Amino acid sequence: MINITEKTLQDLQFPTILDTLSSICNTDIGKQKALEIVPFKDRKTLLEALWQTSEYVSSYQNNNAIPNHGFEAIIHEIKFLAIEDSFLEVGSFRKISTLSETVNVLLIYFKKFEDYYPKLFTKSAQIELTKEIIRLIEEVVDKYGEIKDNASPDLLNIRRDMNVVRGKVNQSFGMAMAQYQGLGYLDEIKESFVQNRRVLAVLAMYRRKVKGSILGSSKTGSIAYIEPEATLNYSRELSNLEYEEKEEILRILKQLSNAIRHFLPLLIQYQEFLSDIDVIAAKAKYAMRIHGILPTITEDRRMYFRDAYHPILYLNNLQNKEITHLQTFDLDQENRIIVISGPNAGGKTISLKTVGLLQLMLQCGMLIPVHERSETFLFDRILTDIGDNQSIENHLSTYSYRLKNMNYFLKKCNEKTLFLIDEFGTGSDPELGGALAEIFLEEFYHREAFGIITTHYSNLKILANELPFATNANMMFDEKTLEPMYKLALGQAGSSFTFEVAQKNGIPFGLINRAKKKIEGGKVRFDKTIANLQKERSKMEKTSQTLKEEETKAREEGKKMEIINIKIKQKLESYQELYDSNQKIIYIGQKIDDIAEKYFNNKNKKELIGEFLKVIEIENSKRKKASVKETKVKEEQKKEIIKEVTVQVEEIREAKKERKLKANVVMEKAKPVLKIGDRVRMFDGKAVGSIDKIEKNKAVVNYGVFISTVSLEVLEFVEAAKK
Repeated sequence: MINITEKTLQDLQFPTILDTLSSICNTDIGKQKALEIVPFKDRKTLLEALWQTSEYVSSYQNNNAIPNHGFEAIIHEIKFLAIEDSFLEVGSFRKISTLSETVNVLLIYFKKFEDYYPKLFTKSAQIELTKEIIRLIEEVVDKYGEIKDNASPDLLNIRRDMNVVRGKVNQSFGMAMAQYQGLGYLDEIKESFVQNRRVLAVLAMYRRKVKGSILGSSKTGSIAYIEPEATLNYSRELSNLEYEEKEEILRILKQLSNAIRHFLPLLIQYQEFLSDIDVIAAKAKYAMRIHGILPTITEDRRMYFRDAYHPILYLNNLQNKEITHLQTFDLDQENRIIVISGPNAGGKTISLKTVGLLQLMLQCGMLIPVHERSETFLFDRILTDIGDNQSIENHLSTYSYRLKNMNYFLKKCNEKTLFLIDEFGTGSDPELGGALAEIFLEEFYHREAFGIITTHYSNLKILANELPFATNANMMFDEKTLEPMYKLALGQAGSSFTFEVAQKNGIPFGLINRAKKKIEGGKVRFDKTIANLQKERSKMEKTSQTLKEEETKAREEGKKMEIINIKIKQKLESYQELYDSNQKIIYIGQKIDDIAEKYFNNKNKKELIGEFLKVIEIENSKRKKASVKETKVKEEQKKEIIKEVTVQVEEIREAKKERKLKANVVMEKAKPVLKIGDRVRMFDGKAVGSIDKIEKNKAVVNYGVFISTVSLEVLEFVEAAKK
């Protein structure tokens, strides 16, 4: 059972994601549902939600766009239909009809394109497709939201009678207006409407001379509004018909409400379905913004987020036209815990939050910004201790609060837990707090939990180096400027660069030296060694990048030279062929000239023809030999090429063997036999220690602050043991 606390959601800024998601939704219910998203409780439902979102994303990338899912909420209508004998107004039926039509269109669409959207089809297949609701409403209500005349036979008759009576009212009113206008009793405006009834605008001095009912007067009292006596009877009749119309409409609405009430459970389903689709669409739109994908969800205990980034940071950086740095995180059974160290403002906390937020988003059915070859498994719990942990409400100090939190971690931590702790062990005396933090880390390690922590404590860096399935990591810094590179480097602890940063910020060198003397020399040397290693790594990164660029350029130049050589060879061959052809023509020309000269002298035709045929036969025999020779030459060329390639391969192999032998000889010559007490260092390191013990091919090296077991092959002799 997946259980992730509200504190974890807050620590990882998950509500910010939900606010953005809510703003993308089209409907009010969808917006509310988006704000209420929490991690899924079971694996099956979560995977279905992820696939549904992934399918919706694919709809933006093909020509089969999913139809509109927007709707006007019918919460009020659902409440009223649940009350017996209640009825809905005309406008409510239009909303229900539109809702039903929208659902039907989607259900038909998902059925048609089941191959494209199998999971969305499965979701839609649970909803009943019916046009009965739309038919019932359309029989009564027109497209403008008005009751149709033919909604019932009685209503049709009432409205016909009303039209007749209105005609009589207008006719009688027109006659009265013409009569009193001729007598000069009316004001310039002639008529008006009072209480929704047509009246004459009579000058006050003539009001007694006009027969009818006075319904009001102007503000100044100069005009009296009178309904003529001739129209009074028709107006009363019209009022009676309007009352009958109102009663009949009320009866029709009650009847329609009772017919629709039968579909109440289905209408609730419809609204739920469309609001769910609204949230899925919002997740898909958000995934498009952050370039989110669905990584592989594996049963194996592995979390591999390649080229990941923090989605909130990415969108902010995009707005400010700044770069978001990609990071890769790899946790598995053989590498369960990562201890990130290094100076502040290097991006440690962002790295921590990136891992937690991406895993949390994924377990809430959202796609995440990682490389397509990424994979992860599902955690039962994600435990976090990030940010300012002082509890004002509980009157707890930062350290007391953190201890209380660690106690909760110890109760809940197991092999299906991911824990994320920022500045692990801080808030108390460095020595004592560091020791307690070390015990906590050992406990989490033995419970086989996955975790990432950030720390400045040397003892935790050393512990991560000693535990087989834990590893150190650091946030890389530029060795010259000490500016952060926002790149996570696994396998090596990070220096806090405490004194280097202080020096960079103008703190006098004398004060820094005094500070160094205040603490143990071993710790300073240890931190300095780590700092130097980080600088070396940074240099190597830059050198590697430069070499790669140069190698790429060299390859490109090589390809260009090959193309030029091929072109030159082709030109030479064509020139040679042309030369040979010209020589052949010159030779044949000379022969024919000699034959012609003989014929000129002896006039012997037989001899002429014989000589001429002899020349032709000689040339033909040359052609035959040339074709046979060409075939032989080609075969010989192939053999020569194969021979040359074989020789070159052998030469390369021999050269490699020689280099290897030379390297081994140099190593053997340079490397003396190591003994207990000798001072040594690793070939790729600068820290010097003394050998305490030698067992088989391994040596126990004491560096003063810590002890490490390493292979004899990687150790370099520095100084012989003092006798």
